Amino acid sequence: MTARAPSRRRTPAAPSGQADLFAPSPPAQEPPPAPAAVPLPATLPAVADDLWERLSRSRFRARFHLDAKDRAYLHRQGLQSVSGHAAEFIATRLAPAHPHKDGRQTPWRGHPVFVAQHATGTCCRGCIEKWHGFAKGQELQQAQRDYILAVIRGWLLREDPDCSE
Repeated sequence: MTARAPSRRRTPAAPSGQADLFAPSPPAQEPPPAPAAVPLPATLPAVADDLWERLSRSRFRARFHLDAKDRAYLHRQGLQSVSGHAAEFIATRLAPAHPHKDGRQTPWRGHPVFVAQHATGTCCRGCIEKWHGFAKGQELQQAQRDYILAVIRGWLLREDPDCSE
C-alpha cells in the first residue's frame, strides 16, 4: 500500500464583506437607554359598581384569582409599584390603536397585573371594547388609560385587601 501525499488545497480567501475572526473586537457600545417609566396619575377615576357585578356574572372572568406567588409579589412590591407596572403594560400593550399581537398580548400568568387584566376584561382591545366601551382602532386617550388602571387596581384591592400602598 502506498502512502498518499498531503493535500495541497488552499483555503479560499474570505469574501470582501466577511468579518475577520481574528481581528480585535470593536469597542463596546453603550446599551440603549431604558424606556422612561410611565407616571401614575395623582387621582384615578371611580369605577362603577355595576362593572364588578357584570364581571362577577361572567363564568370566565370570575374564575381568575391571585395565586400564592402573585399575592407574595404584590405584598413584596407594594400596590404602588405594581400599579406602575400596570401603567407601563397599558401604555405599551393596550394604548396603541393597533397593538402588536392584539388578542394575544397579555400572558395568562406570571404577574398579578396579567391575572387582573383577564379578570376585568382589560387584556386586549376586543375585551376592552366589549366590557368598557372603548372602540378598537383608536389610540386610548389618557383618561381611558387612567380608567383601565383604576379597574385593575380596584380588582387587585378586592382580591387582596391587605396589600399595602
